[in-house]
Amino acid sequence: MAKADIHPNWYPEAKVYCNGEVVMTVGSTKPELHVDVWSGNHPFYTGTQKIIDTEGRVERFLRKYGMVEGGASGGSQPQGKK
Repeated sequence: MAKADIHPNWYPEAKVYCNGEVVMTVGSTKPELHVDVWSGNHPFYTGTQKIIDTEGRVERFLRKYGMVEGGASGGSQPQGKK
């Protein structure tokens, strides 16, 4: 038998919120869960391309590898003497 008073409360009908609306109910140790991404708006499940950019990291990556105008160019590095 489980020890008394050491286990968290179980909420079998915990509500999951995304953008202020209830998207599903699950079992959890918290009565409410707030998420940014779930299967209903995740690009893998919806088939749409949506890049979630945090602090310009995607743009920095694209510039670094020359995948966008104004990015790093291979000829800008100084060459050594021959």
